[in-house]
Amino acid sequence: MHYKPDWQEAAQRWTALWEGRCGGRPCIAVTAPRGKRTGPERPAPPARDLVSGWLDPAHIIPAMLNGFESTFWGGEAYPSPYLLGGWVTMDCGAGFAFPEDYSTIWFNRAKLDFDRPPNFGFDPENPWLRRYEALHGACVEAAGEDGFLVGQVTALPGNDVLPLLLGTQEFLTALLDHPLWMRSALGQLAEKHARVMEHFFALTRAVCRYWYGIAGWAHFWAPEPFLVAQSDVSCMLSPDMFAEFVLPELDLLGGRFGRLWYHLDGPAARRHLPTLLSRDYLRVIQFTPGEGQSPNGPAWLDIYKEIQAAGRIVWLGLPPENIEPLIRLLDPALLCFQTQTRTEGEARELLSAAERWTKTWRASH
Repeated sequence: MHYKPDWQEAAQRWTALWEGRCGGRPCIAVTAPRGKRTGPERPAPPARDLVSGWLDPAHIIPAMLNGFESTFWGGEAYPSPYLLGGWVTMDCGAGFAFPEDYSTIWFNRAKLDFDRPPNFGFDPENPWLRRYEALHGACVEAAGEDGFLVGQVTALPGNDVLPLLLGTQEFLTALLDHPLWMRSALGQLAEKHARVMEHFFALTRAVCRYWYGIAGWAHFWAPEPFLVAQSDVSCMLSPDMFAEFVLPELDLLGGRFGRLWYHLDGPAARRHLPTLLSRDYLRVIQFTPGEGQSPNGPAWLDIYKEIQAAGRIVWLGLPPENIEPLIRLLDPALLCFQTQTRTEGEARELLSAAERWTKTWRASH
């Protein structure tokens, strides 16, 4: 991999994690500012407007490559673009709002008629999807066969799209007042999500060697394809409602793609862990404590142990100082971290120290 010369070593460690083996230490994806760039600065023209800031290849690709050049990709970290513009691939006809601070993309509210059947089918000619195709194609071209990992499209699952279209309160009310309509709509959106992912997997697989790992915000790779899944709205659902309205989407994706990496968003979503862990297709759980909570670290040890006790991989984004205590307390064969350090030297020292901490854990087990 062009921007990651030690990729083969990293891939071996990712493979060991996937197979439940410890490759000398847990997988640690650590990035830091690179002291010396690996290539020249590319001119990145300013975005013409807010939409272009998310979707214009002429603006995004040079800036992305400049970022790759100036980053140290340590341990199991790898270069990949964070293209949140992928949200537009789940357009349902209402369009989007693009804030000036580029913090996120908002789905416009849709006027939905519960007296008529829902209609959320996949349309390969959707103009928003076609516009994202142009950006995705530019990334694939820039990556070539093995320049960097293009990875999965950042497309929201149906159970998170529908609350954005309706509004959260209206979504929750509709689950009670119109359950048949909502189950049908969520089923259609789940199929739409699967079709979007298959569509872009096919476009990427034909060119890129690294086409299915997680791109951008969360580093995870495996020796076989898998799919990212989540349900942010689940923190407001009871276990019974989760089983009725969200689990069918996960079952569809697990059946279609084989293995899932799941984003568990906040302590309130923990109530769904028993249900999630009952599904064999769910291979990795990434826990995010959420705003106002203690960061990932010893404070959440009971959640990590519950996940590992079920034989699943725990993926954590956390500050580097919280890594040592977790290595000493958890099974390194089912453990994966993502973190950042101030310098390349600090990143290298963290990786070396992690091997020592892992040897200590092994000696006591």
